[in-house]
Parts: sequence; C-alpha cells; structure tokens
Amino acid sequence: MQLPLNQPVLIVGATSAIAKAIAQQLAERGQNLLLAARNTASLEQEAQDLRLRFNITVKTYAFDADQLDTHDDFSASVIAEKPAGLIVAFGDTMDLDMTEGSTEKTLQNIYRNYAGVVTITDRLSEFFRARKSGFIAGISSISGDRGRKKNYHYGAAKAGMSVYLDGLRNACFNDKVHVLTIKPGFVDTPMTFGKVDSPLTAKPAYVAKTIIRAIEKEKNTLYTPWFWRWIMLVIKCIPEVLFKRMSL
Repeated sequence: MQLPLNQPVLIVGATSAIAKAIAQQLAERGQNLLLAARNTASLEQEAQDLRLRFNITVKTYAFDADQLDTHDDFSASVIAEKPAGLIVAFGDTMDLDMTEGSTEKTLQNIYRNYAGVVTITDRLSEFFRARKSGFIAGISSISGDRGRKKNYHYGAAKAGMSVYLDGLRNACFNDKVHVLTIKPGFVDTPMTFGKVDSPLTAKPAYVAKTIIRAIEKEKNTLYTPWFWRWIMLVIKCIPEVLFKRMSL
C-alpha cells in the first residue's frame, strides 16, 4: 500500500512519543496530517513545528478518551477531512497499584485503553468501508497477550483492544480496508520512564519506522521490536501452574 500524499493521515493520541515519531516520519515524506490529543497546547506546538519544517498541512483537534459522549462529534469532524487512514496511538500504562481500589482509575484505564478506541474506530471504519479504501492501525501492547499480576487491568483492556482489531480486520477485509494490530514491547517513552529498565527497550523512532512499514506492507499483526513475538510465544506457553507462581 502506498500512502496517498493528497489525503491526510489521522493520528489520535498524537502527543505520545511513538505518535510524534510517526508524525515526523510521515511529514518528512510530505504527508499531510490530522493530529488529535487531550493536551491541545502541546499538540499545537508539535503541529506548528511540523508545518514549518516540512511545509505540510497539519490540522489539530481536541480529543479526550475519557469523554465518550464527545467521540461521535469528533469522529464526524475528522471524517469531513477524508483521511487516508487512522492511527490510534493513545493509551495509559496503568499498573495495578494505580487502579486497584479506585473505580475512577479503573474506568480511566478502560476508557483510555479500550472503550475510547472502539468508539472512534467504529465510526472511522464505517467511513473507510463505504469508500472501499483506507487503513486502521491500533497500538495495543504485548501486555494483552497474557495477564500478569502487576498490571492485569491494563493488560485486560489491551487484550480487548487486540481482539477488537482482530474482528474488525475480518469485517473490513471485503471492503478493502486494512487493519493492523501493533504490539510494542518496552519503548523508551515518558509514560514508561522509571518503570522499565531493560536492554530490550526500543527507541520511539525505530518503533515508528516499523509501524509505517507494516502499514505499507499490509501486515495483520506487528510485534515491535520483532523479537517480542518469540518472547511472548514462550511466555504464553508457560503452564498456568507455574506461571501463577512467577513474578512477571
């Protein structure tokens, strides 16, 4: 798939480290962009930088995954720009100590990592399917492959997102809409700062490059970096009688 430069790409959650790297790499090609995020001040700074450096059109939108009642209006406003595709890059890494005992935090986890993904992706997918073209790329997580005691609320939400994208890919196939499920491992971002100390940690620019390549090659699922596919295969094969005793 060759991304059409005359149609903008929509990135939701555009202030995340991975999303910024994707936006910059697309902008370097001359791709126009639609960027949406909760922090509109930071978003506009990012957009202005891309406009000045790459001479592209960048439009910005306020988007809050927690405010589900605003998602239909948001979707309608970005659909009016006829995007070439959607990249869902928002989410919130919440360990159990952040959500346990708090209904508000538990719901935020569900909204930011699952429910908000579904509400906007459904609307965009309807547009792409009616047009018979487009792509959807959703950044899920390896944490959704198997529940772990330190973050099973987050993992469950990401597992739901991954299964949702699996089903959507099947539903969209005959309408020539490509759906990509992205499962990053450890990535060096502000969201993971202080939580991850591993030689397996990847840089956002590398992850962004693999995502764009996977969209163009119309892959179904991307583990990035690549070795996480095999690490997670091993982890999923550990018998439950042993796994529940492990501190993963």
